[in-house]
Amino acid sequence: MPRAGDRDRLFPQLDDAQIPSLAETMSRYLIRCIEELPNVTVRTHTRIVALEGSGPRLERVHWRNDATGEEETRDIRHLFLMIGADPNTTWLRGCVALDDKGYVKTGNALSAEDLAKAGWPLGRSPDPLETTYPGVFAAGDVRAGSVKRIASAVGEAAACIQLVHKALQE
Repeated sequence: MPRAGDRDRLFPQLDDAQIPSLAETMSRYLIRCIEELPNVTVRTHTRIVALEGSGPRLERVHWRNDATGEEETRDIRHLFLMIGADPNTTWLRGCVALDDKGYVKTGNALSAEDLAKAGWPLGRSPDPLETTYPGVFAAGDVRAGSVKRIASAVGEAAACIQLVHKALQE
C-alpha cells in the first residue's frame, strides 16, 4: 500500500460489465484498507489508454473513464499492473514484450531478440519480474509463465516492491 505522501494510485477496472464492483474480486478487508487510504483514488469504469515517457522511463499515464468519456493524464513514474487470468494486455502491445497468448514476458523469459527489439538501454539484464521497459514490472496472472494462483501472485508482488526500490536507486 502507498505510504502517506505518495501520489494517488489507480485501481482501474477494465470491464465493469464483468466486474461491477471491487467486492466481487477483492476481500472486504482489502477494500476497507484501500478506502481508508487518503492518498488512493479508486477509479471505476476506467482504463489506461496510453503510457508516455522518454528514454527508458515512464513519465505519464493517460486514462479514460468509459462511463463519461472523460480523459485524464497524470505524471506517474511507476506502474503496477494487476489484471487477472485473462491477460487483457492489448493496450500494452508495442510497450513491453508479450508472448503469443498476450501474457507479459519478464526477466529470464525475455530473449535477446525481445530486448534488442525493445531497445533495452541498460547495461544489465532485466530483473526477474521486469519487463522490456526498465522499471516496469509484472506480477501474477498477467505474467508469462506465472503459476496463476493468488499466493504466487502475492509473493511476486511482494518481490516487485524490492525491485521497485532498486529501480528507484538507478
